[in-house]
Amino acid sequence: HTENVNERLGVELGKSVVYQESNKETRVDVKESVRGQDIFIIQTIPRDVNTAIMELLVMAYALKTSCAKNIIGVIPYFPYSKQCKMRKRGSIVCKLLASMLAKAGLTHIITVDLHQKEIQGFFSFPVDNLRASPFLIQYIQEEIPDYRNAVIVAKSPSAAKRAQSYAERLRLGLAVMHGEAHQSESDMADGRHSPPLSRTTTGHTGLELPLMMAKEKPPITVVGDVGGRIAIIVDDIIDDVEDFVATAEILKERGAYKIYIMATHGLLSADAPRLIEESAIDEVVVTNTVPHEVQKLQCPKIKTVDVSMILAEAIRRIHNGESMAYLFRNIAVDD
Repeated sequence: HTENVNERLGVELGKSVVYQESNKETRVDVKESVRGQDIFIIQTIPRDVNTAIMELLVMAYALKTSCAKNIIGVIPYFPYSKQCKMRKRGSIVCKLLASMLAKAGLTHIITVDLHQKEIQGFFSFPVDNLRASPFLIQYIQEEIPDYRNAVIVAKSPSAAKRAQSYAERLRLGLAVMHGEAHQSESDMADGRHSPPLSRTTTGHTGLELPLMMAKEKPPITVVGDVGGRIAIIVDDIIDDVEDFVATAEILKERGAYKIYIMATHGLLSADAPRLIEESAIDEVVVTNTVPHEVQKLQCPKIKTVDVSMILAEAIRRIHNGESMAYLFRNIAVDD
């Protein structure tokens, strides 16, 4: 990925070495002077996400202590971006990571398709959240024959906004899946039913709070017609593919004759490639924000769209102090 960007910009890679010592500690050596310069650190997130984050932190701090003027992180897929909401007794890891990067010395971040756009507000410095959808839309128009007979599918109501954006730009219809095939993990195991400590029960006996009804998801229904159409499922991250496979099965039952999946970040972890290969899905199209060469070898259905162009242009504009508006033209608040 870094090579692609450098090639497009016509610049050489800075000289630095990142390595792990035998005790698994990360060490960074910057091999040239960076005083007063704009430094762009390109960090794609491989399998071992925590090592990648540590490398980024150590590298940024090394540059900060070497008096670099600006340290710009180019992080095409921002890790931990799914953990951006408070759940039970968890924490908002994404905000923690944002604070750590700021502390290590980053002054700006370029990323692609954050899981939720509000994550930009976790940072104390500017964030450019570039969009990959123009590339994926171009792929649909050029590589899917007969795409005018397609319908854009959101595999859950939460993904409907993204799907709507695609549908309106491609002038296509929209279908939304709703409900679930099997009950998800129970919410009962978080200790809220454990007996309260005896001291808390005294005094407040008369207080009856209104009870929040438990959610009951219906069996899967498809809102919208997919019969005799090509179904294009759009999402931002494809990681666990079970949902996608189940969705594809149902769309096949409802009469879709071809099923594509479009996603920005192809994490495709665990045995995702095998599951895709055995499923009703015809093609999975992802961008190269996350390296997935290994998965492509295991599953020929996976296709890649190159987005290094937009990253290279963002780097060039930021370095030259030009406006970024051109990269965000026609992008509404919702998408």
